[in-house]
Amino acid sequence: MSIEVKNVFKYFGEQAAVKDVSFSVKKGEIVGFLGPNGAGKSTTMKMITGYIPASSGEIFVSGLKVGIDNLKPQRKIGYLPENNPLYIDMYVKEYLQFVGKIYRVPNLKDRVAEMIEKVGLELEQNKKIGALSKGYRQRVGLAQAIIHDPEVLILDEPTSGLDPNQLIEIRKLIKSIGKEKTLMLSTHIMQEAEAICDRVVIISKGEIVTNKTTSELQKEASGKSIYVEFQQEVSASILKKIKGVDRVEAYQKGWLLQGDSIEQIKINVSQFVQEKNWVLMTLKTESKSLAEIFKDLTL
Repeated sequence: MSIEVKNVFKYFGEQAAVKDVSFSVKKGEIVGFLGPNGAGKSTTMKMITGYIPASSGEIFVSGLKVGIDNLKPQRKIGYLPENNPLYIDMYVKEYLQFVGKIYRVPNLKDRVAEMIEKVGLELEQNKKIGALSKGYRQRVGLAQAIIHDPEVLILDEPTSGLDPNQLIEIRKLIKSIGKEKTLMLSTHIMQEAEAICDRVVIISKGEIVTNKTTSELQKEASGKSIYVEFQQEVSASILKKIKGVDRVEAYQKGWLLQGDSIEQIKINVSQFVQEKNWVLMTLKTESKSLAEIFKDLTL
């Protein structure tokens, strides 16, 4: 695994910001790290990069343990922090040369030219960073994150504050870079993760609440459930006995039932109700948006 997080806790004083977090990211995978503001996303990413220590647990980057000799795993990481701290009085090319020298990048002149072309900064390379739009500043941030050819790329809210056109361009750029790297990005927008990521890890109140592929989440959101209400009080354990029902979830005033064949579940529910002599108030196909799934998981 390129990134492996095992049973990690982080305390600030007596407050636990991250609680027993575990997940992994494979080589060549783009994983979205989602959660509401204050959920522990940035704290976790800073621990992975070695910028702050974990209180307990283990973190490995490209097989190297973070927290012992952080310089070794940090050489494997490209990092774009949320606020993208750039030297705004430096010129684009000058800044990338400066970062490249810090990493002791060989053939630096050629590498800077390659990065400028890769992120689409050809027309902006001789401008001061302070004169660039936010979209182009993000491109500079991405270029500095990959200039030393890291195996792992970590992006913290990389599309925050971008206009719609900039958003589309940066998404394309991230997906292109992600084909060559292990890439992890944080966001609090589910649709953002759906557009870019192969898999989504959601954190809420410092704890992981789901870890699924985007296709699995899309399946959950695509109407693979029916909504039922009964006049009688019923329990999830009873409803799970209905043939074809794989999952039962309390929802609004009733229940969501999920399974492979929604039409068959409808028939089975009707038969089950007759056998139990219940009164069925509502039976309908139900779809949830990805945003609603995110809300349900993080409330």
